Amino acid sequence: MDHLAALLDGPRARGAFLLRILLDPPWSLRIQDEAPLTVLTLVRGSAWIIRQNGEEVSLRPGEVAIVRGPEPYKIADDPGTEPQVIVHPGQNCTTLDGRSLYQEMSLGVRTWGNAPDGGTMLITGVYQMEGEISKRLLEALPPVLVQPGGTPAVLLGAEVVKDEPGQEAVLDRLLDLLLISTLRSWFATHEAPAWYRARSDPVVGKAMRLMHNNPAHPWTVAALAAHVGVSRASLARRFTELVGEPPMAFLTDWRLALAADLLREPDETIGSVARKVGYGSPFALSAAFKRVRGVSPHHHRVGAVR
Repeated sequence: MDHLAALLDGPRARGAFLLRILLDPPWSLRIQDEAPLTVLTLVRGSAWIIRQNGEEVSLRPGEVAIVRGPEPYKIADDPGTEPQVIVHPGQNCTTLDGRSLYQEMSLGVRTWGNAPDGGTMLITGVYQMEGEISKRLLEALPPVLVQPGGTPAVLLGAEVVKDEPGQEAVLDRLLDLLLISTLRSWFATHEAPAWYRARSDPVVGKAMRLMHNNPAHPWTVAALAAHVGVSRASLARRFTELVGEPPMAFLTDWRLALAADLLREPDETIGSVARKVGYGSPFALSAAFKRVRGVSPHHHRVGAVR
C-alpha cells in the first residue's frame, strides 16, 4: 500500500451526518460544530466559504469543497451576509440567540432549509474521524480545498433523500467515494504536499515506496541508498530537500502513524503492533511512541476507544 492509499484508506464513514440544504438568499450559516472534516457539494445556486481569517472561497455548481476543522467558518450566499444560523457540535442548529431550528427548518428526509424549492442546494457530509492515519491526512490538507465533483457528487445527491433499508450504509460509502475521489484529484495538483510530489522522483520516490511497503524492515539510510543506487549522503540530501525531513524521521513518523491506527484494533497487542511496524520490542515502540506522540501506546488505545 503506498502512502496516499494508506491515507485515503483512513476515512471510513460510519453513520455520517448527511443533509441536503435548500436555501433562498439572503442566507448565512456559522459552522462551529468542531467536526474534523466536512464535505460540501453545491448542486445549484452559489455559495461562499469564509474562514476565520477572512479568506473567501467561492463554490460553484458541481464543485466539492473539503473543509478541515475544527476552526469555525461561515458559509453564505454572499461574503457580506451576516450569520442567521449557528451549527453547533452534534449538528444542533439554532438562531443567534439560541433558539432551536430543528423543527422549523426541517423539510423532509435529510432535508433542511428556509425554502422547499430554494435557489441554492447544498449537500453536506460530516466526518467524526478517529485514528492517526486520518490525522496524518488532515495535517496534509489546506483549511479549504475545492475540486470538481463529478459522478460521485451526483450519486450522493440522488441518494441522500431516499429512505430505504440499508440507506445509511449506502450513504456512508458514497460519501467516502466522494471524499476519496476529490482528494485524489487535489493530490494531483501543484498544491499537493511536498512528500506527495516527491513520489515521482526516481530516487526519493523509490525510497519512500520501500519504507511504505515494508515498514517492519530494519531500514537505515545506507540500506535505502543501496536499494535505490545512490550514495548515502546523496539520498539523505535529496530526500530532505524534496520531502522536507530526513529519511529516518519520515520512516519514524510513518511507523508510528501505522502503530496508532493498529492500536485501535481489539485483537492487536502492543507487542504485535511493534513487530508489524519495525520495533524490536513493546518497550522500544512505547518509548518511541511516547517521545513523539506525548502519550504511551496504552493511553492512546484507551483514548481511541472512548
